[in-house]
Amino acid sequence: MASNMFVVPQTRGTVLCCKCGISMAPNPANMCVTCLRSEVDITEGLRKHVTIMHCPECDSYLQPPRTWIKAQLESKELLTFCVKRLETDLKKVRLVNAEFIWTEPHSKRLKVKLKVQKEVLNGAILEQSYVVEYVQQDHMCESCTRIQANPDQWVASVQIRQRVTHRRTFFYLEQLILKHDAAVHAIKIKQMDQGIDLFFANRSHAVKFVEFLGKVAPTRSRHDKQLVSHDSKSNNYNYKYTFSVEISPICREDLICLPPKVAASLGNLGPLVICTKVTNNITLLDPLTLRQCFLDTEQYWRHSFKSLLGSRQLVEYDIFNIEVVSPEYNLGGSKYVIADAEVARVSDYGKLFYIRTHLGHLLKPGDRALGYDLYGANSNNIELDKYKGLVLPEAILIKKSYEEKRQKKRGKPRPWKLKSLEMEVDEFRGRGNEQKVESDYEEFLRDLEENPELRFNLSLYRNREYQLSEMVSVSDGDDAPSVPLEELLADLELSEQEDGEDGMRE
Repeated sequence: MASNMFVVPQTRGTVLCCKCGISMAPNPANMCVTCLRSEVDITEGLRKHVTIMHCPECDSYLQPPRTWIKAQLESKELLTFCVKRLETDLKKVRLVNAEFIWTEPHSKRLKVKLKVQKEVLNGAILEQSYVVEYVQQDHMCESCTRIQANPDQWVASVQIRQRVTHRRTFFYLEQLILKHDAAVHAIKIKQMDQGIDLFFANRSHAVKFVEFLGKVAPTRSRHDKQLVSHDSKSNNYNYKYTFSVEISPICREDLICLPPKVAASLGNLGPLVICTKVTNNITLLDPLTLRQCFLDTEQYWRHSFKSLLGSRQLVEYDIFNIEVVSPEYNLGGSKYVIADAEVARVSDYGKLFYIRTHLGHLLKPGDRALGYDLYGANSNNIELDKYKGLVLPEAILIKKSYEEKRQKKRGKPRPWKLKSLEMEVDEFRGRGNEQKVESDYEEFLRDLEENPELRFNLSLYRNREYQLSEMVSVSDGDDAPSVPLEELLADLELSEQEDGEDGMRE
């Protein structure tokens, strides 16, 4: 449009309200908003008081006829539940907005402010807000009623087992369960000799938990059911379901001799490899060539091999000389450098070993490392016997050792802590077994400090008993590794109940 064109200014006309005579913008009813609301109440006939059923045990609400919905106070789920209870009323009007009005948590009252619209006189649209009060009546759901009647009455159980000599896998699995709230529906958790038993009041909760285990670890499972009772007249049957889940015995830092078929399927890998990571896949690394391969759950259980040597057979070595022979490689976020090393067992300096290691970027003369002593090991492995003429290295180093530096901090609390599940302990455990579990837990905590990738999926909390001024945000090169303070900030604050010593392990 040209700038010199004449534009007629547009003005909005006004009319007088037919009731009170004030000037207003015209509308189909020719009434101002105040007079229109005095004449018409669009909330008439809509319920202002509603009674809802609330289970105080599991904090859930009854969605008629039989569905129980778990929701926290002033959450989106609870607001959706409250609005759905007015579904028949809201068919008469149009819902614009809904929000909670604060009430005392112990008042047994919920207040929701609703804003609705409706077409009134001569097509005019009126908008109005009103408050609906929900009265909570305590009524236990079927699952909680069954539990209160008999706490040991369960419908489905999940038995998790791993045939190894330590419990570090279950300590890690416990933290994953807490991180994802996977055992929130468990009635009881019991710690057994080689695993954990979880009991559920519903079969679907057990199935969901078994699916969760399959996503975080290489597992295989089978299930069975036992008839408890039946009613021949109504043809109803009550069963107890048992799910048996077996976790692969391959653990991180294990030395493995691959079966010939598996090695051939992985491009003639190994055959001596190190397990560097275990999720629902097993990550294998050849320490001599830095080749890395992955085994999924199906591939592993098809052959179901075991470790040649485990973490309990690690031997401490002194490093006398290191000569780097390759550039640095980055495999899956981890750095490796091949180097020739001159080492000797700490317990026996009479024999020097000249070996090749993948830890050339970490080790230097004067350090100590943990590795597997193949020179003095008496291994009875079927897969190893299948390789004719295989020359075994005298030692394979696994990781750098910080035992001497940790001696200075022994007895001092860590600046962080972990939560733990409430478990019942089986009666099999004696004093010696408790010491073994404590030793395994200490090894697990050290693994978390040394391996940032291992604690990536876990929640670590600040230890309030530890002096903040003594915290070290970044570990020095000459000190034992520790958890940086930055990683604790994400889950820094805990509620007073969670911060109690009963639910924490230091």
